[in-house]
Amino acid sequence: MLNLSGKNALVTGIANKHSIAWGIAQQLHKAGANIGVTYLPDERGKMEKKVAELVEPLTPSLFLPCNVQNDEQIQSTFETIRDQWGRIDILIHCLAFANKDDLSGDFSQTSRSGFKTALEISTYSLVQLSGAAKPLMTEGGSIITLTYLGGVRAIPNYNVMGVAKAGLEASVRYLAAELGPQNIRVNAISAGPIRTLASSAVGGILDMIHHVEQVAPLRRTVTQQEVGNTAAFLSSDLASGITGQVLYVDAGYEIMGM
Repeated sequence: MLNLSGKNALVTGIANKHSIAWGIAQQLHKAGANIGVTYLPDERGKMEKKVAELVEPLTPSLFLPCNVQNDEQIQSTFETIRDQWGRIDILIHCLAFANKDDLSGDFSQTSRSGFKTALEISTYSLVQLSGAAKPLMTEGGSIITLTYLGGVRAIPNYNVMGVAKAGLEASVRYLAAELGPQNIRVNAISAGPIRTLASSAVGGILDMIHHVEQVAPLRRTVTQQEVGNTAAFLSSDLASGITGQVLYVDAGYEIMGM
C-alpha cells in the first residue's frame, strides 16, 4: 500500500481548487505526507487568503510566500524548511507562465522579454528549486514537475510554452543524472488537458479537451485526482527505480496517430 507517512512534501503552484497542484497535494496528504505549501504573493494578499482557505483541510505545517523570480524568497523558503523540518523528501513543481500574447499568433514573433519570462518561470524555476532542495534531501527524495505534450509536438496556441516544456523535460533528465547518486529521483508527469487557471490562457482549451475525449483510447480526458495519484506513486518507495522519466497521464492520447 502506498504510504508517505513521515515524508515532508513541499507543493508549489496551488492557485485554486482547479489546480493540478491541488489534486496532487490532496493525494499526498491522503497517503500520510506532511504538507508544506507555497503561494505567489501579491500586494493585496488575495492569493495568500484564497490558497490558505483552500489548503486548510490539509493542515499544512508550512505555508510560505515564494515568487520564483525572487531569489531572496526562494532562499527564505528553504531556510524555513531547514529550520522547521530539518529535511525535505518530496518537491512538487507545478509552476508555469507565459504572456498570453506569446501563446498565439506567429511563433516567430515571440518577444524577447516574453521568451525570457516563459523560460524563467516555467523551466529555470525547476532547476533553481531543485538546487535549493538538494542539500535538504538528506535521506534521498523525489522531485516531480508537470509538463505537457506541447513540449514534443506543435500544439496550436501553445507556442513559447512548448519550448519551455521541452526545456523542462530536458532539465528533468539532467537533474536526474546529477542527483541520482544522492538517491534523489526527478520525474515529470505529462497530463492531458485539464481546465485550470493556467490552461485558460491557452486559446481553444475546451476544443482541445473535447478532441481528447473523442480520440484518446479511454475516450475521456483525465482528472486532477488521477494526476495526483501518479504523483503520490512517484513520491513513494514503490517508484524507487524510476527517474529521469516523463510519464504520460492523458488517457492514452499520446500514443495516437491520426
